Amino acid sequence: MGKIAVLGVFVADLAFRADRLPVMGETLMGNSFAMNPGGKGSNQAVAAARMGADVTMITRLGADDFAGMARDLWAEAGITPCVTEDAASYTGAAHIFINEASGDNAIIIAPGAAANLSPDDIEGARDAIENAQVFMTQLEQPLQAAMRGLEIARAAGVCTILNPAPAAELPREMLELCDYVTPNETETEMLSGVAVANEADAAKACEALKALGVKRPIITMGGQGAYLDGHGLVPAVNAGKVVETTGAGDAFNGGFAACLADGMPPETAVRYACAVAGLSVTRAGAAPSMPKRDEVLALL
Repeated sequence: MGKIAVLGVFVADLAFRADRLPVMGETLMGNSFAMNPGGKGSNQAVAAARMGADVTMITRLGADDFAGMARDLWAEAGITPCVTEDAASYTGAAHIFINEASGDNAIIIAPGAAANLSPDDIEGARDAIENAQVFMTQLEQPLQAAMRGLEIARAAGVCTILNPAPAAELPREMLELCDYVTPNETETEMLSGVAVANEADAAKACEALKALGVKRPIITMGGQGAYLDGHGLVPAVNAGKVVETTGAGDAFNGGFAACLADGMPPETAVRYACAVAGLSVTRAGAAPSMPKRDEVLALL
């Protein structure tokens, strides 16, 4: 199995389903509630592990029940935790509103202990990063921590993936450390200044991202698929009725990283990643929706 080191955040997802969002000052009756493990880094680690990768998860947790949820999830998925426990803080949580009709979502995240991830924490995970085939991170933890992880990986010749979410402006020196950057349309516009609605727009945005130092951009485009620079649009894979889009981007990134670590060429890895994402949206939840490798192979 290919080895992947993931730096990121775990949060407990508190998901509320309703027909619409309440307006300010309004109390609205919801249709249902569920609590599940989430956080972009953790979701991506689970997606990669279920695709067969040997995954290490680098993060900080509180000393509380939500931390126990994280450890149980990772044990079930076969993920090795590289965790700093921070009893002075709390394990992260996220409020997720899900529109009952469309499956679209709106999210508020409070990362808790993971907001204190520092370059020193990353130094403590150096062995896991240097011995991986792929290092992957996002932007839910402090930028300095992500930067240090990318620096260590690049110096060791490890393939680097940055999922620039939530959307933010990033320094050139960070983007130059990235073999792959995987923004969605919103994040792409934030980074490149190019609004993406179709394949032609995606091609222009990729040129802008490469001018900023990214080696090879991949723009995820929801139901259209994913645009891989130098290859073109890889169509989305329809696996059935969309139940919930929460975690679809994480499914894509985890699947892509696992396939790269397994030695697949990027074109094939993106195709598999689209299938992982396609399956994930047919199920509720984030981490619980991540499919296993045999399910992806059967779909393709």
